[in-house]
Amino acid sequence: MLDEALDLFLGSRCVGCDRPGRMLCPACRSTLSSRAAPAWPTPVPAGLVPPFATEAYEGAVRALVVGHKDRGQWGHRRVLGELLAVAVREAATGLDPAVPLLLVPVPSRPGSGRRRGYEATAALVRAAAARIRGEHRVVVAPLVVSRGAADQAGLDAVSRAANVHRSMHCPSAALARAARRWPRVHVVVCDDVVTTGATAREAQRALEAVGLPPVAVAAVAATRRRGPTGDPAVGPRPPRG
Repeated sequence: MLDEALDLFLGSRCVGCDRPGRMLCPACRSTLSSRAAPAWPTPVPAGLVPPFATEAYEGAVRALVVGHKDRGQWGHRRVLGELLAVAVREAATGLDPAVPLLLVPVPSRPGSGRRRGYEATAALVRAAAARIRGEHRVVVAPLVVSRGAADQAGLDAVSRAANVHRSMHCPSAALARAARRWPRVHVVVCDDVVTTGATAREAQRALEAVGLPPVAVAAVAATRRRGPTGDPAVGPRPPRG
């Protein structure tokens, strides 16, 4: 009855199965993963810290991410935040729980947040933080800002890396505040999707440049990379630490 009422008044349909009602019906939501896994892109950007993602960037998850990021479907942040929280938990495995987790959203291109009315990735990170605050000391700090880069859509791994190279930096005022509040933290770079890893690696570089080396990358989803035979391509798995 609830689904029929939602369809009647909102005209919404499930992004997974197209069933009238909720934007993600209970059946499709029940198929989402409750565990994250390493999400190394192929090829791996040199020096990238371990990346973790909860889902593959396809199907209903892709529709949720695109809807939230590009279509103003703010309601998707709850489900996406839950998926990101799973990846953050995995990224934090083995870390000292007494040391705060500093979650740093990958920044949008300048003006993107103003056009959509909210910072999409930062919103997901805040939702994820709310999910795990009972398990960890968690803080969210948008320490990295973008100087601007072209849209990454359609670019290959080499072009993406060149496009974002030195496009991000950490403002000194924000860093000073962070240093006063959190003299010791575990930094985790957070994004919605890991594709080639170029954007996460650039955010990592900007943080390392100011003495805040990340321990991991956490993302909602990762793009499946395939080799020349069509089989999933498996990149090297550098050890943590």
